Amino acid sequence: MKQLFLNAVILIVIVGSAVTSQQVFAEDQKSILVTGASTGIGRHLAESLAEEGYHVYAGARKEADLKELGAIENITAVALDVTKQDQVDAAVAMITEKGTGLYALVNNAGVGGGGTVLETPVEKQSFVYDVNVEGVYRITKAFAPMVVESKGRIVTTGSIAGTLAAFPGFSAYAGSKHWIEAFTDSFAEEMEPLGVQVSVIEPGNYKSNIRRSSVARRLEDAKAAGLEVTEEMKQSYEATAKRELAYKEPDEVTAAFMHALFDENPLRRYMVVPNEDEQAMTIRTKVNELVQLNGWGPYSYSRDELVKLLDDALVGGKSDE
Repeated sequence: MKQLFLNAVILIVIVGSAVTSQQVFAEDQKSILVTGASTGIGRHLAESLAEEGYHVYAGARKEADLKELGAIENITAVALDVTKQDQVDAAVAMITEKGTGLYALVNNAGVGGGGTVLETPVEKQSFVYDVNVEGVYRITKAFAPMVVESKGRIVTTGSIAGTLAAFPGFSAYAGSKHWIEAFTDSFAEEMEPLGVQVSVIEPGNYKSNIRRSSVARRLEDAKAAGLEVTEEMKQSYEATAKRELAYKEPDEVTAAFMHALFDENPLRRYMVVPNEDEQAMTIRTKVNELVQLNGWGPYSYSRDELVKLLDDALVGGKSDE
């Protein structure tokens, strides 16, 4: 009789513990989907969120990456190629079945696309847009309803290339990142009445696998296009690849994501650059664009009027902080 009573007590404790654990997970441990979480910025963010105690659905394509991610505490690996609608649908079904809800979506999956228009085949340009543009739209459309339910956050990885494109060989990539800027602005206005905050992170040159093997790919594309591959071209591409090896780890980028995801007053944009040179280059480019926009037509502002506009914007920005 005593043994039966003891077994009953043990069973109650076990069941009670399971229910308590499930309640804590459902109510307190926010769940966040991070696409493109296998390497680079996405991996750094996924691991950082998991270390902070958040539950991360980490999207990746390769089996080896999924196995690695799935072994990390607080991470659930999700087979997710953002260009494949069937995988997107399966991911929605899986997360729905888990019953955790979805506090936030991080659109991080992306690919590079270096190469001039003349040397880059149309199909490669199309692939860049399928991932960086259609992929973001596809994922956002699929998971936004879950985020609306939790009145959470949607954050997309852009780039400073989305605010400037004054370099040859980046038309496809920069074009896709400019799309993210425009998409974010419009989508944010759509989501605000529903209680969802939308932001874009615009990293400069940090360590990321997005440019891996770009030298070889660009040389192959140039040859395929019938262009002469000069020694100067090779040296230029190789010098770029070497510089990328020395880039900083994306700790500052992850910090920006954390602010966008959890601060009470997230910003619409977070430009995150590793040095003063990139800051100056980006801001000066935007100022020059403003001057160009104002330089034609009968309604142009005077210098004093432009300065006042800047002063007013700065005051408004400070009041929003």
